[in-house]
Amino acid sequence: MARGTFDDGLALYLRQIQNFPLLTPDEEYGLAKRWREHGDLDAAQRLVTSHLRLVVKVAMLYRGYGRPISELVSAGSIGMLQAVKRFDPDRGFRLATYAIWWIRARMMEYILQSYSLVKMGTTAAQRKLFFNLRRLKGRLQVMDDGNLSPETINKIAAELGVPEADVVSMNQRLAGPDYSLNTPADGTDAEGASEWLATLADEAPDQETVVAECAERRQRCQLVRGALKHLDPRERDIILERGFKDKPTTLVELSERYALSPERVRQIEGRALEKMRRTVRATKTCAVAEPN
Repeated sequence: MARGTFDDGLALYLRQIQNFPLLTPDEEYGLAKRWREHGDLDAAQRLVTSHLRLVVKVAMLYRGYGRPISELVSAGSIGMLQAVKRFDPDRGFRLATYAIWWIRARMMEYILQSYSLVKMGTTAAQRKLFFNLRRLKGRLQVMDDGNLSPETINKIAAELGVPEADVVSMNQRLAGPDYSLNTPADGTDAEGASEWLATLADEAPDQETVVAECAERRQRCQLVRGALKHLDPRERDIILERGFKDKPTTLVELSERYALSPERVRQIEGRALEKMRRTVRATKTCAVAEPN
């Protein structure tokens, strides 16, 4: 790796990790057993530090996604810690074979989270497309093409098993940077220029609508409370149990409470609801007639 590729801090880190010796299979197994069975932190530390060169190697594979190598190394080191924590030496494979999947997963997660302000790669297919689109564009020699041709889109979609529309969308998102909503919509810095924020429609209801909806809800609650008062105690209890609980009481449970058949409880419920509807209609009629 060329020294000029890295900043001074990372170059120093790379020199330091060269001092940690690689482990033989027997040494690795013994340390892993000490950590797994006795919680030996010194053993866990040696397992981690002996594989930091692997973390850097994997980080270099993801250097084309706009993230500093040092940040990728930090993310991969967390993956290395997770791998050591879960590694079972009795499975018969080396720690590096197991750890590389944790290292890659942490780096990929970090890249997806930090690549854009807009959440992307939320499904397995989208993540696969995100991390393979760049490779496939390079292989097809269209790396610098902003808009892909229909033929290229078809090839990429077929190879990755995703819809062509997803390829087009992901390519556009990767090609376009994030812009602030305070950026002038006309692309100039002229004083008083309209910002993109001003062009967005406010989908929240206006204050008059909110007030009207609150008043309507209060009126409905008052009507229901008034209608409940016109029921006898048994009818009121059945309505409250059946219609005003997160988990309504079953007809069978109420039939046992009142020593009635479930069908009879259902009939009482229906009669009570009809009585409430008549009460509500009568109350509304009176309210309309009052001003006159």
